[in-house]
Amino acid sequence: MSAPLTATEANTARRRGLTLIAVSVALIGAAWGGWHWFNGRHFESTDNAYVAGNVVQITPQMGGTVVSIGADDTDFVRAGQMLVTLDPADARVALDQAEAQLAQTVREVRTLFANNSTLQAQVSLRKADLARAQADATRLQDDVNRRAPLMASGAVGKEEFQHANAQLTAARSSVAAAQSAVLAAQEQLAASQTQTEGVSIEQHPNVQRASARVREASLAVQRAQLVAPLDGYVAKRGVQVGQRVQAGAPMMTLVALTDLWVDANFKESQLQSLRIGQSADLEADVYGDKVIYHGRIVGLGAGTGAAFALLPAQNATGNWIKVVQRVPVRVALDPKELAEHPLRVGLSMVVKVDIADQSGKTLSDTPRTAPVASTTVFDAQLQAADAEVANIIAANLGGRKAAMASPGAARTARAHGTAHAAAPVHAPVVR
Repeated sequence: MSAPLTATEANTARRRGLTLIAVSVALIGAAWGGWHWFNGRHFESTDNAYVAGNVVQITPQMGGTVVSIGADDTDFVRAGQMLVTLDPADARVALDQAEAQLAQTVREVRTLFANNSTLQAQVSLRKADLARAQADATRLQDDVNRRAPLMASGAVGKEEFQHANAQLTAARSSVAAAQSAVLAAQEQLAASQTQTEGVSIEQHPNVQRASARVREASLAVQRAQLVAPLDGYVAKRGVQVGQRVQAGAPMMTLVALTDLWVDANFKESQLQSLRIGQSADLEADVYGDKVIYHGRIVGLGAGTGAAFALLPAQNATGNWIKVVQRVPVRVALDPKELAEHPLRVGLSMVVKVDIADQSGKTLSDTPRTAPVASTTVFDAQLQAADAEVANIIAANLGGRKAAMASPGAARTARAHGTAHAAAPVHAPVVR
């Protein structure tokens, strides 16, 4: 059994232990300080970050009854693919009426142009009648002038002279009537020309108005089919076959998982070091630290989340408690890495930003020159409507124009109509 330590030995052992603890703490502090100086102070990180993307709601532009559903939840769809079909019966009836009205209008406008030639011929005829009446009046005036001195000498009887005067009076009345007829014919021609002057049959206001109705009805038929505006995955399908939907009612959601970004919510005390263009490493909880995404900051939010909340915080109260605010910072992801390891909207992320580069700006000051997102799948609808109008006009112009113009327009309209399952394009001809 060992002898108990003396007071001096106990003090020495205690000092030795305290020294070791102090040295360990100093070494740990120095190590942490060195790490922070060379590495830690160049990074800002947060685990309050989530994957975001374009979430597109599919809504109809008109009301109707659902007759077909072309995609379900989790399905991948291409831009232009049919998603939902509404009953197009009423729209097709309206289209048939508009087409018939356009065809009739083209025929009526053709009649207006044809009347110009007829009225012009009438003006020429009336002018010829006037010239003939004036010639007869001149001849009879010469006859009266020649007979006047002969009557004074008795060579011409008074009755004969009076008969010549009566013929002259009748001739002058004929001239006046012919002049009135010329003026009336000219006024009719002018009135007809005001309706056709400076325009062709295709550009006539009546034809343009009827064409607009055909376009409107044609678009209504095509819009009975709701197509995907972009490539993506279907989510939140809430529509059923036979359901009556109103314009603007959400029926399903389309998410483009190939174009995602991360909204990282940094504390307000971290914003002073964040700049646009800084690189960032990101980890997704779904993959863990085995997969590292590389991105960069593309923008900082214009306000805190609380400022844009549906019910903003009311801090002008007596029991106010300070809460550290967070500002969303958008981080763009590498498309190649995103394709290799797909993400979903709403997933949690851990973001670590390298703040060593302070050359960037805290707020963007360059206007965007390209649209954030765009689609061209709806352009074909208006093109098909235009082709349908051109086909109807050409078919009712008559003669060589209809034979030359209608086949190409019909093929174009039918092609677009097949692509969007619209009503078949046809050109009614009014007999």
